[in-house]
Amino acid sequence: MAKAKTKSKPKAAPKGKAKPRKTAPREPVFNENTRRIVRIVLGVLFTMLTIYTLVALLSYVFTWTADQSLKFDTRMFTTGVTAENAAGKIGFIWADFLVSKLFGLGAFAIPVFLGALAVYCFRLRKVNLFRVFLLCAFGAIIFSVLLAFIFSLTPYDAMLGSGAGGSYGHYANRWLCSMLGKAGTAGVLLVVLFLYACLFTPKVAYWFDDQLYGLSHREPVGEGDDDEEEEIFEPGENAGLVVEGAEELDTDPTDDWLDFTDTDPLEEKPDETAPVTPVETPEQDLEENPADKVTLTVEKSENEIIDGLSDEQWRERYDPRLDLPRYKMPPMSILKDYKDMWYEVSRQELENNKQRIVNALNSYKIRVKGITAKMGPTVTLYKIQLDDGIKVAQVRNLEEDIAISLGAKGVRVVTLLDSVGIEVANVKPSVVALKSVLGCQQYQEASQKMELPMAIGITVTNEPFFLDLAKMPHLLVAGATGQGKSVGLNVMITSLLYSKHPAEMKLVLVDPKKVEFSLYEKLDKHYLAMLPDGDEAIITDTKKVANTLNSLCIEMDARYDLLKKADVRQLKEYNEKFLNRQLNPLHGHKFLPYIVVIIDEFGDLLMTAGREIENPIARLAQKARAVGIHLIIATQRPTVNIITGSIKANFNSRVAFKVNTGTDSKVIIDAPGANRLIGRGDMLVVYPGHDLTRVQCALVDTPEIIALVKFISEQRGYSGPFELPEYVDPNEEDAGMGDVDLHKRDQLFEECAKMVVQYQQGSTSMLQRKLNVGYARAGRIMDQLEAAGIVGPQEGSKARSVLVTDLDTLDRILDSLNHI
Repeated sequence: MAKAKTKSKPKAAPKGKAKPRKTAPREPVFNENTRRIVRIVLGVLFTMLTIYTLVALLSYVFTWTADQSLKFDTRMFTTGVTAENAAGKIGFIWADFLVSKLFGLGAFAIPVFLGALAVYCFRLRKVNLFRVFLLCAFGAIIFSVLLAFIFSLTPYDAMLGSGAGGSYGHYANRWLCSMLGKAGTAGVLLVVLFLYACLFTPKVAYWFDDQLYGLSHREPVGEGDDDEEEEIFEPGENAGLVVEGAEELDTDPTDDWLDFTDTDPLEEKPDETAPVTPVETPEQDLEENPADKVTLTVEKSENEIIDGLSDEQWRERYDPRLDLPRYKMPPMSILKDYKDMWYEVSRQELENNKQRIVNALNSYKIRVKGITAKMGPTVTLYKIQLDDGIKVAQVRNLEEDIAISLGAKGVRVVTLLDSVGIEVANVKPSVVALKSVLGCQQYQEASQKMELPMAIGITVTNEPFFLDLAKMPHLLVAGATGQGKSVGLNVMITSLLYSKHPAEMKLVLVDPKKVEFSLYEKLDKHYLAMLPDGDEAIITDTKKVANTLNSLCIEMDARYDLLKKADVRQLKEYNEKFLNRQLNPLHGHKFLPYIVVIIDEFGDLLMTAGREIENPIARLAQKARAVGIHLIIATQRPTVNIITGSIKANFNSRVAFKVNTGTDSKVIIDAPGANRLIGRGDMLVVYPGHDLTRVQCALVDTPEIIALVKFISEQRGYSGPFELPEYVDPNEEDAGMGDVDLHKRDQLFEECAKMVVQYQQGSTSMLQRKLNVGYARAGRIMDQLEAAGIVGPQEGSKARSVLVTDLDTLDRILDSLNHI
């Protein structure tokens, strides 16, 4: 038998020899703390050198003549000789070298660079040292030659010894003038100075480009437009500030209540609240608080890598506003404040109404404890404290009697939290300027949190009223003719134009009357969306309205497909992912702007189009809110035939202007009250999560809209309107296909066929863009290509499939067609 292997014991270490110890790794000489100390020391040295150099240069400009003898004095470095320069003899030598021997006054770029080094060492802010070095180096050289050229034309050529440009500038100027002459030298220096300005800030190049663009595209600007750029309204940047010239709105519902007591009916309650001071949000510098700095980290999977992007570029957020980088938001100075049309309610009027209300209630044995009043722009709210045991229904039943006793319009009884309110129209209604609502601090702070902020007006308690269309998510506007619907729509559109960039929002405007929205037609290259075959940016033809709504349904379905691929449920989440570069454009993803569809005279459209309009609107109202498509429809016929059950079910947010009967009011807002409004913008608003609110709509007049559209349209926009998906009516398509005659082919038939095969894309819109033809002609050519067997049939919003894969096969098909 084989012997079992025994496990050998490890040999014992010989006596007298200790086991070697494991030593810890040595720390690097320049660890983090050492580098920090070196950085601070260098920062102090550069700071001192910057100050010393600056003092020496400034002093040299005024004392250089008195210190010239020191250059030839053998006692230069002894204590027996002093210098007039504030930096001493060393400072004089240093300044003389920089100014006289080198760059003249251009030497002041040296302390600028030294100061940048100090800022970099102290990490006061992020500094690109290479860019600062280039700016300072080229600046010293350019200004040296420029100053030498300028002073060579004056009697002060010998200023500062070698001239204002120093020795370098002097000799460079002499050489340039000998080669190019003074005129050529001046031209070269102007070009070099312009290039240096472009290197210093790209805004110079942008301004120059805008001036060249404006010479051939812009209309002459009238007088009074020069100062429009001084006051630019940027959403989110003016938080906490009240725009000058805008009405400051009272937002505390407990203030300004006039208390009518038995002792002194007109004694006003003292204002116990302290004056509100606008709070300025401090600017936070990320470099000053390294612990608070947030770094965006994106995990790139294998199928999400975008070619051509570095890691640094990947981590940068995508900014859709860079499509129009020089676009400026409209200034508030465009709007009027209407201060001369704001009236205060007199105390005599308040006292008279109070006495009439008390008398009317006492006649029905309704006792009142007290009355307080809150003045609004057009309506005053009287808050009535009823005696114990009095029911609110008793006062509500006397609504008409109170209106008769007061002899006023717009009397409405409302239920408050702890009392009963009676709204009475003022004798002189005030005009609410849209500028006062847009400029108030409450709107500016709230608009930062809203996706589609809309300023509406002021409530009866004198508070600004604004809504977020993205949360509503659709809005129904109804009222009788001439009660303010069109003005209300213009206010909503203007609010959106003031708050959203053209890259973030598009408008689809439907105007059957052809005159309400025509002022916005010049915004086609900025905000408007339309069909590829659209002739006008504002849709007025009933047939095109139906096609546009069906196209929006196609857009809605396409957006839902993108949301599904991105594993999100709402447009806001999808765009947030895309902005953080978590979605690959090569996979079909793109930034999706909000689309707001505004339809005026909805009742007239239903009468002329019927089902063609109602069905796509019902689809959009049910599903489109999650993908950023929102509807605002207005009608002056609030009947059950127009505002059907399906419309009311999907339009939870509604605005009711004055109507003629209580029945119409119930159709719109499911409650009476709209028939008791006073008109001229007086309206009732109901939206999810809030009670019925009475609001005086703001006013934006036609001249203000014209000025606003002019300001936007004169800026550079996109190449054309935002194109909605192509939609072809199936009935028209079937009828058109039977009339295709290949014997009467279009002149561009062969060119289009080659283009379609070359690009392998059977799209009508592509033919429009490439060949600059209309939609109708491009559609006929595409039908001829289908009849010839080159492209396949229409497949909804998708491009037609190309059946021919190479040009040789296409040539054979074209030859056969020529022999027909």
